[in-house]
Amino acid sequence: MKESDLRKARNIGIVAHIDAGKTTTTEGILYYTGKVHRLGAVDSGTATMDWMEQEKERGITIVSAATSCEWKGHSINIIDTPGHVDFTVEVERAMRVLDGLVVVFCATGGVQPQTETVWRQANKYGIPRIVFVNKMDRLGADYFRCAEQLESKFGASPAPVYIPYFNGETFAGVIDLIEMELELPDTEGEDGRTRTAIPDECMENAAAWRAKLIERLADKSDEIAEMFLEEADISKDILRKAIRETTIRSGLVPMFCGTSMKDIGVQSLLDAVNEYLPSPLDVPAVVGADRKTGESVVWETDDSEPLAALAFKIAREPHVGHITYVRVYSGVMKKNSRVYNSVNGKMDRVTRILRMNANRWEELEELSAGGIGGVIGLKTVNTGDTLTDENSPVVLGNITFPEPVISMSIEPASKGDQQKMSAALHELAKEDPTFKVEINNDIEQTIISGMGELHLEIVTDRLKREFNVDALTGKPKVAFKETVSRSVESEGSYVKQSGGRGHFGKVILRVEPLQPGEGFVFATDVKGGEIPQEYFSSVQKGVEDAMKTGVLGAYPVIDIAVTLLGGAFHEVDSNDQAFRIAASIGLKNALRKARPILKEPIMKVEIDVPEEFVGNVMQDISSRRGRLAEMESVAGARRVIAAMVPLSEMFGYSTVIRNCTQGRGNFSMEFHSYQEVPRTVSESLLKKGA
Repeated sequence: MKESDLRKARNIGIVAHIDAGKTTTTEGILYYTGKVHRLGAVDSGTATMDWMEQEKERGITIVSAATSCEWKGHSINIIDTPGHVDFTVEVERAMRVLDGLVVVFCATGGVQPQTETVWRQANKYGIPRIVFVNKMDRLGADYFRCAEQLESKFGASPAPVYIPYFNGETFAGVIDLIEMELELPDTEGEDGRTRTAIPDECMENAAAWRAKLIERLADKSDEIAEMFLEEADISKDILRKAIRETTIRSGLVPMFCGTSMKDIGVQSLLDAVNEYLPSPLDVPAVVGADRKTGESVVWETDDSEPLAALAFKIAREPHVGHITYVRVYSGVMKKNSRVYNSVNGKMDRVTRILRMNANRWEELEELSAGGIGGVIGLKTVNTGDTLTDENSPVVLGNITFPEPVISMSIEPASKGDQQKMSAALHELAKEDPTFKVEINNDIEQTIISGMGELHLEIVTDRLKREFNVDALTGKPKVAFKETVSRSVESEGSYVKQSGGRGHFGKVILRVEPLQPGEGFVFATDVKGGEIPQEYFSSVQKGVEDAMKTGVLGAYPVIDIAVTLLGGAFHEVDSNDQAFRIAASIGLKNALRKARPILKEPIMKVEIDVPEEFVGNVMQDISSRRGRLAEMESVAGARRVIAAMVPLSEMFGYSTVIRNCTQGRGNFSMEFHSYQEVPRTVSESLLKKGA
């Protein structure tokens, strides 16, 4: 792709909390760019991007969907992501490959739990973003409260570039603070809008907000700061240039508003994507590690560079098999070409390349540097794998995903479908890295794990619809973990003689607790050659084996540091297997001595209720071992209660909240952290075999 074309390319994501209007906003974008010829609706199941039957039935986005469109000479690749926390994997892998984001806020809800999650994810990947405050036509809509929350909750630098215009009490349009014009919807207009002078009664407020915009820019841009201090006239072009530069480099967050359902503000949002979000040339060049030497490799976004592409999503399509979604960072990926998977060292073939439009596509001959598309034919690729030229193998950073927090047993309704079900679950696990399948041989059950009840519900529904497998499921169970509360040293040995060559391994381990979320750290401090270095990796593997099942309730062990201090070996009988088993025994011994404790997933729950029901809800939360984090008053005599509650206490809560509030309350929750289970509760859970 030519540099001039790349300058006008955008790879963006649309992210939001559930029900903020994200998919409706995407639908408006597709309509005004001519991609679709009539506006679909989420509630009626006609939205372009919500194509799965489960999405149409529930009115929510479950899987991210990719599409592309053009606006004023710019080509825009869009990934529309789910807003429900159970499907956060879709957001995480999209973030890894995007250059810019549109974060959609509900004008009445403001910053909501999943908004916080996607904001943290965007910070992790350093993605520039703009904010679109949707549903400004709703009672209690407050655009400027959203700006305040951005600053107070995220430490962001919000900069309203457009502000809302009300005709009396009715939201009627938006005011452009750069052009100082009023933008109104107009079906007769060239792109569904018309521009006119700002009414006299609104001019003073608009001028004040324009001055605030310039002040905000002066904090981020030396050029604007100098002109501001000199009280020089700042042209529109200089303002736009400064907004673009500070958005991409300095964390400014331009803000826009509208109501996607009524076609107000979508066109100005599209203008903002072109003007303020980065092209592939505006973001840092891709950095990878040479597969052979491990040295850092930097390749520019250029077709002439060697191929470097990241597979960020795998989706099953019944008619063509798996579609692998890729972002090409450098080089060109061509149809019918061979590519090298630098993660597993295998060659693969690209048979077809697609430009995606949700569940439809058009064929391409190639995918250039900076492009995002679908690939058919890849057999050896998993999510996060790097595709390169065989002669220039480089590994791009992988994608990390959260661990499942809930599990349940599953079995086919017909015993004859066991093999069919196993194959189907394998297919679904290949698509979704947060969905795990495990065969528990002790109880002869298949256990599936995921991010929440809805996640597993969708999996079982897909089994029936897509794979024709009726499945019976057990009661959901929480994914408890175990850890230690003190530092100990312990020995483990494995000695076995069988007449010939035997097995001999002995280790001394120190096990220490880590801070929550630090995972597992392995180190060695062996002196005097008590154990040859060649066995260190076997010791680590043995420790990791033992961590899969703890000593309290056979739950996985987390947040520990293990140091190999020493041990003994035999010149003839020592081998990798002996040290692996010895390490596993040594860790089990240490866990028993280190005051093991049970940990459970704690969810951040946000409950929106009318004021008269606050007491009922708070009493119920307290009975669930919940802890109040904060409470906020919002428009319409309602309160938003944020609380930390154990996941084990939240099953079936949707029915409870309806009963507690006469059907007028709603809630959302997301994983927050693993915390220690109170001893009395722990003892009760372990007795029940939770």
